[in-house]
Amino acid sequence: MRRRQFITLVGGMAAGWPLSTRAQQPPKLPLIGFMSGRSPEDSVYLVAGFREGLRESGFIEDQNVTIEFRWARGQYDLLPALATELLNRRVALLVAVGGDPSAQAAKNATSEVPIVFGMAADPVAAGLVESFGRPGGNATGFTLVSAEMEPKRLGLLDALLPHVPLIGALVNPQFPPAARQLQELEAAARTIGKRLLVARASNDSELNSAFGTLLEQRVGALLVATDPYFDTRRDLIIAWARQNRLPAMYQFREFAVAGGLISYGPDIADMYRHGGIYAGRILKGTKPTDLPVLQPTKFEFVINAKTAKALGLDISPMLLTGASEVID
Repeated sequence: MRRRQFITLVGGMAAGWPLSTRAQQPPKLPLIGFMSGRSPEDSVYLVAGFREGLRESGFIEDQNVTIEFRWARGQYDLLPALATELLNRRVALLVAVGGDPSAQAAKNATSEVPIVFGMAADPVAAGLVESFGRPGGNATGFTLVSAEMEPKRLGLLDALLPHVPLIGALVNPQFPPAARQLQELEAAARTIGKRLLVARASNDSELNSAFGTLLEQRVGALLVATDPYFDTRRDLIIAWARQNRLPAMYQFREFAVAGGLISYGPDIADMYRHGGIYAGRILKGTKPTDLPVLQPTKFEFVINAKTAKALGLDISPMLLTGASEVID
């Protein structure tokens, strides 16, 4: 038999084989696009929480679901392109976390692909959902409401250092809730009779300038406002505060664990776990509009006693008793 005839014969035979006997391809796994305004280095524990929530919903990465990650590393202007890139991968679901700019970029990019967002402020005011109970449209998720906790943080910092007349506030003007943060911080400062020095930074150059301003003005304490960019510079900010012996308040427990003096905020890893649960439910067919926007119920006030000792600070028994965790 000639070679050409043989190839034709084999090809004809293959075309007639039942589908089940052809070269079998494994079923394509649903793809989750995960985009964040933070960086992977400071989000390890958050991704772990998200994966835990997925598991609780019956999904295990690389077994019955695939995840592709994109990170803006605090550069919010990159987020729209990251959203488009993931959508071009034909994701079944878009997870947009690591701050309000990420959630907004995802919502602006698609009105069809389901979105699970994680943000700091009010998603209704931001135009992402119609209401907390019935989000409407293609997006739901969680808000940490951490951007609304600045007065509480300022009050705790004042309770720790009642004799400090000037407190610095580090704020990112590019963070959407920044205007409200400043308004509430200034009002809270007036209430407790303290002067507030605002230092603004949205990139590394501005952060270095802000550090210089805070030192020049001789602030006695520092409040680092809620912002994902500051999360990506966590170790840098903590090291600078330690080097200059400046007591500082932060938004998440992880800052205190990493050596920061005190922190107050929601259990963010637990909220990411709930985000994973929502992602799993949507992959199973639940519509985002049927999943109410979640808010935290668990808050953590953490004191690093070792850092306090290094700064020569005595923590009052009242604050120690009120802390949810004291790191020795």
